[in-house]
Amino acid sequence: MQKQDSINVLGGVLGSCSRSPLTGFFRDGACNTCPEDRGSHTVCAVMTAEFLAYSKYVGNDLSTPRPEFDFPGLKPGDSWCLCAARFLQAHDEGCAPKVHLEATHRRALDVVPLSILAQHKAKD
Repeated sequence: MQKQDSINVLGGVLGSCSRSPLTGFFRDGACNTCPEDRGSHTVCAVMTAEFLAYSKYVGNDLSTPRPEFDFPGLKPGDSWCLCAARFLQAHDEGCAPKVHLEATHRRALDVVPLSILAQHKAKD
């Protein structure tokens, strides 16, 4: 699998999303992507209790540890490379998490308009 260029939604170099917990399709701490990343794990989102509950409700439990997949489970405040479509779905339902734009891959723009991502910009 070959990574696409590490460019963020602002046109700059893609920043780190999280090393603890280690995130990303490549588990490299960044929201890098490639054609094989069918879920487009490209939005660097800051987890909230509301979003984690919503994600579990719609069938993707991100809060329960899954040691067999080396997944620690997420808690509010953790940053995570979220699927772009899930982010947009959460936005449409009114429970989208905050986003680190500099750490969100430009491929997210294939699914989520920049104007929507900017509405949820995390404070630096």
